[in-house]
Amino acid sequence: MRENILTLGIETSCDETAVAIVEGRHTVLSSIVSSQTAIHAKYGGVVPELACRSHLETIQPMVSEALAKAGVTLDDIGLVAVTRGPGLVGAVLVGLSYAKSLAWGRDLPLVGVNHLEGHIMSAFIHNPGLATPSVALLVSGGHTELFWMERFGELTRLGGTRDDAAGEAFDKGAKMLGLGYPGGPVIEKLASEGIDKFDIPVGMARSNTLDFSFSGVKTAVKYLVNNLRKSEGEIPVNDVCASFQRSVIKALETKTGMAIERYGPASIIVAGGVACNSALRKSMHNLGERERVDVVIPPPRLCTDNAAMIAAAGANLYLNNPKDKKWADYLSMDADPSWMPGRPLDAPEP
Repeated sequence: MRENILTLGIETSCDETAVAIVEGRHTVLSSIVSSQTAIHAKYGGVVPELACRSHLETIQPMVSEALAKAGVTLDDIGLVAVTRGPGLVGAVLVGLSYAKSLAWGRDLPLVGVNHLEGHIMSAFIHNPGLATPSVALLVSGGHTELFWMERFGELTRLGGTRDDAAGEAFDKGAKMLGLGYPGGPVIEKLASEGIDKFDIPVGMARSNTLDFSFSGVKTAVKYLVNNLRKSEGEIPVNDVCASFQRSVIKALETKTGMAIERYGPASIIVAGGVACNSALRKSMHNLGERERVDVVIPPPRLCTDNAAMIAAAGANLYLNNPKDKKWADYLSMDADPSWMPGRPLDAPEP
């Protein structure tokens, strides 16, 4: 099997259509993303029907563009990889249906990739020599999860959010403050100009589990905003953002630190859209220095949803076992909107 196989990757799990061409396991030849932020901003969040429609309209021209940018044609493609879940079921189905049709029509193997594993794969694209085992913190608009990874493709879930994801909390907090959607980038910007002076609690700080909770933090921000509006009339938005951001980041740092102490990883991976946050990146690098563990955080272009991570993840899974019949027997493959990799360490064997 050619280690330099060309993989066409497709990602449509939420509100970004993405297509990429990857050579071998890690070399990105092209990666393009069509964002739908402008479509959904006026609604304050993603509207699934509009997301699906946009995917349908853009996926074919984006495949053509990705091939052209990579300087290849469909005849050069040896593998198709596509997000199968988790995500918005209708959005996932658009990409999955397109990928199945393309693979079947051209007699190509197809790998259905877990979106969360794709995010973790982005660390290997950034650093192919990444040492394992790793503790991986995946933090995004839809997910906040901690995984133990012996090697890529072997994930065990250590913990995760019991309610809102960190990125979701940022979006909802920004909405309370009238900052628009998406909330993460604007909160980061305003927090850098504010003072962390409000006592916003850290979710599950005293819990011995590796789970997260951001619903209470979001509620604390709501009460803080309401009280400030009543008592002072004007809300110091920058200071609220600084305090809010500190609370969220401290929760992520605390639980990751607990995982380091318990499992002794060779490296720490931080991935997902919220990993673009500069304050979080600094916090996690500082944690790594204190614990003497390498911390790998991909550049922002690989943290947000993209198809390069899906293509690379698919290529690695395929090249590790190219003779597996499931790569050719995929027409019955369906979307799995709640697909969570890795059973908990304390769960019984199935």
